[in-house]
Amino acid sequence: MPFYHKLGKIPHKRHTTFKKPDGSLHYEQLFGTEGFSGMSSLLYHLHRPTQIKSVKEPVDVRPKAAKEHNMTSRMLKGFEVPAKDDFLEARTPLLFNNDVYLSLAAPRLSMKDYFYKNADADELLFIHRGSGTLKTLLGNIEFGYGDYLLIPRGMIYQIEFNDSDNRLLILDSFDPLYTPKRYRNHFGQLLEHSPFCERDLRRPEKLEIHDEKGDFTVKVKKEGMLHETVYAAHPFDVVGWDGYNYPYAFNIQDFEPITGRIHLPPPIHQTFEAAQFVVCSFCPRLYDYHPESIPAPYNHSNIDSDEVLYYVDGDFMSRNHVDQGFISLHPAGIPHGPHPGATERSIGKKETGELAVMVDTFKPLRMTQQALDIELENYHLSWLDEH
Repeated sequence: MPFYHKLGKIPHKRHTTFKKPDGSLHYEQLFGTEGFSGMSSLLYHLHRPTQIKSVKEPVDVRPKAAKEHNMTSRMLKGFEVPAKDDFLEARTPLLFNNDVYLSLAAPRLSMKDYFYKNADADELLFIHRGSGTLKTLLGNIEFGYGDYLLIPRGMIYQIEFNDSDNRLLILDSFDPLYTPKRYRNHFGQLLEHSPFCERDLRRPEKLEIHDEKGDFTVKVKKEGMLHETVYAAHPFDVVGWDGYNYPYAFNIQDFEPITGRIHLPPPIHQTFEAAQFVVCSFCPRLYDYHPESIPAPYNHSNIDSDEVLYYVDGDFMSRNHVDQGFISLHPAGIPHGPHPGATERSIGKKETGELAVMVDTFKPLRMTQQALDIELENYHLSWLDEH
């Protein structure tokens, strides 16, 4: 849950005159969620943010289901998603339902010719490879390996990459994404037992202010349609803002794992939550310290959730033959657990260096053709003793 932040110049009181040096007014904008009852920020523009010159016919970018009803464990080779130059064209949807889209992207080039706004969903970008700068109308955030970038819906942004080798995991969340409730007090502050705290969240720092008029292309996604609009002023003309609704970064390596004498369940790894799914971070940690503990996770039934695991780095002890960028899908309705031999290998081990991102959805996920195209054959047979 973001906390109060301000950047740049703002007036002493909200909804009052705030004049430029020439005596004309700045233009105030409320950037809020859930009507007027959710988190919001107040922005002060050099130009009216409502000036739109044109809107083209939209393009349908909704994911299409190639597999509607899945009852089979799957493994996808994520790094086989092809690299593309353009950031939006590189986004390849793999798994989706009405609550969340899960995509991979390998964009080569920075966004220079247009800006982007997702009016449908909060976006959570996980940076597996690459580095650069997230540029928004509320300021810039430097990012690199292991960063989560949380971009609230409606935020206009560009991404500038430092080189062409970039790999991203992207979630579109149709409900707001927050930090877990159980880690916050009733004021919203992260508590002492939380595996991360506010000082780990990196807020926008450098505020770029562009006093420019002309033609500025902003691509807006709404109801799964991509609309190309032309603004009459540069979107990054905000001279100051304050509030709670803004993008931020959190690095997975700043997550402090919770450990115990015996194996603890996946909720201890939870990092974000939405109404119908959660995101967890599996990080290097000490194993259980009971003298007879089994560090490998026990077999468990996915009765209420589809479980997706994105493998980032390290040796994931419960799986045989996984590589960076692999994605496992263990659907609701069937049990899953360690591969043959993984339980026995784990006994006596003191620590793990695994790094992974898990997404548990409370409704079934559909698979796209792009997902089926990169599937590892016969993964569902890999628990058989003779396999």
